[in-house]
This record gives sequence, structure tokens and C-alpha cells, in this order.
Amino acid sequence: MKSLIVYLSAIAFLAVSVITVYGAEKGKVDAKAFFEQKCSTCHSIDRPKSKKKTAKEWESTVMRMKNVNGCPITDEEAKIIIDYLAKNYGK
Repeated sequence: MKSLIVYLSAIAFLAVSVITVYGAEKGKVDAKAFFEQKCSTCHSIDRPKSKKKTAKEWESTVMRMKNVNGCPITDEEAKIIIDYLAKNYGK
């Protein structure tokens, strides 16, 4: 029973991710909510919001979170987050 719950939770997570990415491709994603959802799984969103970085610096940070720290986002999702951070917390 426990494994069934884990399995169904994983499917639900994947479904939400696919819907979010599909919405991002159509320009309908709420970038702020997306950033908050994805980044708050590992740390407080106050952490990135307290920084001011260039777009290139945000790209470096987000890609490090994805590629080194294991943040479960795609490259397309990373771009949404990078664009949001650069626009709202850029130098």
C-alpha cells in the first residue's frame, strides 16, 4: 500500500511538471509561482530573493543548482527561473 502511494505521488508530480512546462511553452506560466514552487523544495526563497545578480550570474547559480545540487528541473524550466530572477533580482 505504501509503495502504491509513493507511485501515485510520483505520477502526480510528473503530471504537474508536464503541465507546467507545457504552460511555459505557451507563455502562460506564472514565473513567480513557478520559481517559488521549484526553489523552495530545497531552501527558503528568501535566499535567492536577497541577492542581486546579472542574468549570467543567475544562469550560473540556477544551473549549478540543477547540475551539481540535483534540483529536479529541466533546462526549459531553468530558463524560466533564470529569466524571472534576472528580471526581478537583477543588477
